[in-house]
Amino acid sequence: MTMPDDKDALKRMAAEAAVDYVHDGQIVGLGTGSTARYVVLALAERVKKGLTIKGVPTSRETAVLASSLGLTLLDPDGPWQIDVAIDGADEVDPQLNLIKGGGGALLKEKIVAAAARQVIIVVDQTKRVPVLGQAFPLPIEVIQYGWRTTARHIEQVGGRGSRAALRQREGQPLKTESGHFILDLSGPGILNPAETEARLNQIPGVVENGLFVGRTHVLLVGTPTGLDVQRASGG
Repeated sequence: MTMPDDKDALKRMAAEAAVDYVHDGQIVGLGTGSTARYVVLALAERVKKGLTIKGVPTSRETAVLASSLGLTLLDPDGPWQIDVAIDGADEVDPQLNLIKGGGGALLKEKIVAAAARQVIIVVDQTKRVPVLGQAFPLPIEVIQYGWRTTARHIEQVGGRGSRAALRQREGQPLKTESGHFILDLSGPGILNPAETEARLNQIPGVVENGLFVGRTHVLLVGTPTGLDVQRASGG
């Protein structure tokens, strides 16, 4: 059956499939963004029908939505033993490495992903790319102090032609929920995501970067011809 070629419809398709991975009594990491919103909505429908879960939201936006729909949320301080985390992505490469952070929640998203036994990523087909970072800049969360110097070091890691731009909103630097700035690194592309992730996080002033390497267990992709499921090697 051919599905509508509509990004929202494709996101919703993948999100609704993702909740099949959630079972009664589990602790669920709740992502942030437009696709993750569909996940929360689908989970809320399951909860109305009797599913019992507890959620760990990755942003205030997600927490407010989940609470308004009747989902039980755990203390943000933890500790948590998350059974499954479900989130979206800005880009996905063929090895299931990700760029995340377009919504500014990359730090909390990575903390939750690292605490989860299983990570399910839901996207529409436009998020699949052969090489990360060629079309979508890599978000990097940095402390405010000395951010221009930090940006220079980040550009050195990015290589020739790279530029780390301060993310702004309404003419002012965007601050994350943790009070940090975000630098968006554009450049020729990220050929070695694991090495780049490690090098960026060694820079003083960098809190975390939006490369999620080797963290995805299952990728669910909404396409006009239906749902495409890709599992990590050995998963």
